[in-house]
Formats: sequence, C-alpha cells, structure tokens
Amino acid sequence: MSPGLSQEPNQFARRNPQSAIVIIGIGNAFGGDDAVGLVVARMLKEKALPGVRIVEASGEATSLIEVWKGADTVILIDAVRSGARPGTIYRVEAHAEPIPARFEHHSTHALGVVEAIELARTLSRLPPRVILYGIEGKNFAVCTDLSQEVRAAAADVATRIADEVRRYARQV
Repeated sequence: MSPGLSQEPNQFARRNPQSAIVIIGIGNAFGGDDAVGLVVARMLKEKALPGVRIVEASGEATSLIEVWKGADTVILIDAVRSGARPGTIYRVEAHAEPIPARFEHHSTHALGVVEAIELARTLSRLPPRVILYGIEGKNFAVCTDLSQEVRAAAADVATRIADEVRRYARQV
C-alpha cells in the first residue's frame, strides 16, 4: 500500500437499506489484467454479502454515475498502472481525497473511473462514501487470463471488501 493512502476502512453511513452499498467491478474481460475488477466482483457475488448490490461495468463515466445513484457507499475495483510492482493494492477514499494522478486508467471510453468521480463531485452526485481499490496490473494485452500477481491480489481484495462489508453489517 502506498504512503498517504488509507489502510483501514472507516464506518459506513447508511440511509437506505436497499442501496446502502454498491460494489462495482470494472474492467475489460479481454484485456488481461484489466479484467481484475470483474474477477473481484464475481468472487464477491459468491460470498452472498447482505445488503450489497454487485455490478460488473466497463468503467464508462456516465454509466458509473447512474449505477451508484442513491447509494450511500460505493466500492469500485479497477486495474491501475502506476509503475509499482504488479499486484500492489491501493485503497483510496475518493470522497475525501483525490485519486492519485500516477494511476493510468485503461478505459476504452473517453471518460473513465477518475472522471466519473470528479464529474459526480462537480454535479453533487457523489455518494457520501466512495472507496476505490486499485490493483497494479502487469499485462494489458488482449487475452482472458490475469497474471499470477494480479490473480493473488484479486483474492486479497475480495477478502478485504467482504470483511469491510461484514463489519459494517454488524454495526447497523
């Protein structure tokens, strides 16, 4: 984890039990490590987390804003490329701090995750809590397999998110 990025989850705010937490796995299934967000979302679907909606998305900005509409907490999972060791995990509380500029998004769209967050912030449509898990990718070539380092990080992130959601469920 990079210095300056949050390492411990804070409590969630809950207004509407139907849309309290939305988890969005972002990626391209044919983009190598770019699929990591989708893989984590699928892992989390298997855990049957209470009060959580899990969505797979390409990362297009306006679609993301629509998906998280009405949510109290949004957890995004996406591949990043910052030059760090492949499999490095980042956790950013994007509602409270900007996304580090060193992250390069691999979107096939003109506007991606970072732009969605900033656009929503500008339009006052940013949920109260937005957490971004970024996983440092290694291979973004056209293929359907994750690199070994990224696959291991995906399992770690799925466990971290599930633990975070379960802690939240015990608090309400």
